[in-house]
Amino acid sequence: MTLADPQPQALQFDCETGNYHTFCPISCVAWLYQKIEDSFFLVVGTKTCGYFLQNAMGVMIFAEPRYAMAELEEGDISAQLNDYEELKRLCLQIKRDRNPSVIVWIGTCTTEIIKMDMEGIAPKLEAEIGIPIVVARANGLDYAFTQGEDTVLAAMAQRCPTSAQVSSEAEKTERNAIQKLLTFGQKKEDAKAAEETEYVNHDPLVLFGSLPDPVVTQLTLELKKQGIKVSGWLPSKRYTELPVVDEGYYVAGVNPFLSRTATTLMRRRKTKLIGAPFPIGPDGTRAWIEKICSALGVEPKGLEEREAKIWESLEDYLQLIRGKSVFFMGDNLLEVSLARFLIRCGMTCPEIGIPYMDKRYQQAELALLEKTCREMGVAMPKIVEKPDNYNQIQRIYDVQPDLVITGMAHANPLEARGINTKWSVEFTFAQIHGFSNARDILELVTRPLRRNEALKGLGWEKLVKDEAQV
Repeated sequence: MTLADPQPQALQFDCETGNYHTFCPISCVAWLYQKIEDSFFLVVGTKTCGYFLQNAMGVMIFAEPRYAMAELEEGDISAQLNDYEELKRLCLQIKRDRNPSVIVWIGTCTTEIIKMDMEGIAPKLEAEIGIPIVVARANGLDYAFTQGEDTVLAAMAQRCPTSAQVSSEAEKTERNAIQKLLTFGQKKEDAKAAEETEYVNHDPLVLFGSLPDPVVTQLTLELKKQGIKVSGWLPSKRYTELPVVDEGYYVAGVNPFLSRTATTLMRRRKTKLIGAPFPIGPDGTRAWIEKICSALGVEPKGLEEREAKIWESLEDYLQLIRGKSVFFMGDNLLEVSLARFLIRCGMTCPEIGIPYMDKRYQQAELALLEKTCREMGVAMPKIVEKPDNYNQIQRIYDVQPDLVITGMAHANPLEARGINTKWSVEFTFAQIHGFSNARDILELVTRPLRRNEALKGLGWEKLVKDEAQV
């Protein structure tokens, strides 16, 4: 008989039968219409979808939105109206009022149930009105709300041009918005000479994932320091500047919820996927860059020193969370990456709840999580797919974590029971990618801990406990 090892030597996976406690994926419109500046999003659904979008995007009230609801009436659902004519009328109105470079049709649960043939209608209508129409079924049948972006990008990946479609070298340069940004203010001859000296000779690389423009620039410059040129981003700032994607191009994702986009790029466009951890936290960003360098045959340089410098700058936050525990209930599919980073920060993580796990696409991230746990000398977390929240709350009571990262539905009930929480959706909208944005992650993570410490100083701890008992 031998003593059992108190720390499991491998990640544990489990799958429960809970509901998907997450937003509807049509919420992706909130950030995609801002990212793709010449787009217009038409959500085809019921009044319920419209109410959801009004609430989800209430914070955008001062910005002029480039999205609209095509509300299905009884006549649509009972097939008394002609779908083609109705959508044509709406798209002509959009063209007259906004004249976008692309119209994205977002399907909803209702279009799935009534079997609306959006993919069949779109090509004919596109030819008639002269505006590209991209169909994305980002409906509530998905596992997590972030997969709405995945569906849209997968549809757009098939619209990326090939080299044969881009006729001249000048046109290629015009299409590359990132290169224009990096060479702004330089003479064309100087820019070309600088490009030849700064970049090594490697196969083309396209990155996919919707990130704010400052983060796109940061990651592009980090790769430039290694001599790697980014040929383009999917999505680009403008639909007319979608990156050229040819067979044999290398592609890499920046978010763990983009497995459909990765699959589409590999199967439909015959690209090579770089299976890397995601650039979240200094450790993930370094691993992401190193994996890209390895795939392209480039020797990485200066990354160890760069990562060490970032960790040094985070020490004031690390002192607040070192030795504490964090529990993920599961919401936006960022859980594994965030858990890996927080474990590297000195936290422990008994459980990572996640709505859906694509082990192939997250393989490198899972391997880095396992390696991180071993190096930090902590127990491997249990990864629970599609968690049952009733069981999960019982486990939270048992382990008493210092912080629970959860969806908005469960945050207030847990807080009322004296458990610190943080909304997972905040990580979706915050700038968390790259070396320099690691501080923003820790700002979000430590905020409830700092708040409750401040309340203790005011003598509110007893009041909170008394309310929880009531």
